[in-house]
Amino acid sequence: MIVVIVITGIIGGMVAVFIRAPVQGYADSARRAEMTDIADTALRRIGRDLRTAVPNSVRIPVAAGSTYIEFIPTRDGGRYRVSPTGGGGGCGAAGDDLDFTAPDTCFEIVGSPIAFVAGDQIVVGSTQSDGSLPYKTAAAGGVMRPIAAAGVGGAQQVVKLTSAVAFPASSELDGHRFEVVPADQQAVTYACTGTLGPLDVNGDGQGALTRYWAYGFISPQPVPPLGGSNAVLADKVSACNFVYNTSNVRDSLVAISLTITRGGESVNLYHEIHVNNLP
Repeated sequence: MIVVIVITGIIGGMVAVFIRAPVQGYADSARRAEMTDIADTALRRIGRDLRTAVPNSVRIPVAAGSTYIEFIPTRDGGRYRVSPTGGGGGCGAAGDDLDFTAPDTCFEIVGSPIAFVAGDQIVVGSTQSDGSLPYKTAAAGGVMRPIAAAGVGGAQQVVKLTSAVAFPASSELDGHRFEVVPADQQAVTYACTGTLGPLDVNGDGQGALTRYWAYGFISPQPVPPLGGSNAVLADKVSACNFVYNTSNVRDSLVAISLTITRGGESVNLYHEIHVNNLP
């Protein structure tokens, strides 16, 4: 029995030596797969959001790259009626056009009706590549207007606004399009916060990729946004960078680099998103 026990112990020790490397390799592969999945999911979420952004609403604090990126998402959109002679129809009546020469609080939608909810806003003619126009107040020349309570609820064929300030003349474009900004989102920021670069004692990243929303529309860009809601998309982030290239004004490019580090091992993903800036 003693001989059997000794021989079994020797065999068990030899098996443990040979099996340790495959087990460790499996654990490493599982950790890398998990980090890759977290990073990929976060980048795809950002890409899906940016593709619905109001034209020319994407902005970052510095042109060369940053850990913050902000934009205004859309929920719907359509075309507003225009009249060659102006003044078509009364407010709320069929044929009412959007007048850019004077304050106008309503216009008819061309096409399918849109269901608005309380707090929704519309954007007309966002043309500045620096992303400033949608965030400015109406009095400061902004191109965003809140929907009036009378125009909320059910499918609406006429858009009714609360602001009596006329849209700037530059916002009248040939496309005659408007975008609907959802009340529950407002402006959105993705930010890498915390300590980026140095790792903690366990070899983990000390930063996090966080989504902020519903904090309003603020000019200049808030870093970080205050109020509203936020949620962490990825933790243990060790490096992060957003670059917004506007060399092609109508079809700009957002490049994102994200690095997640756990146990001294890192996974780096790079993602590019085309942003349509044609209002």
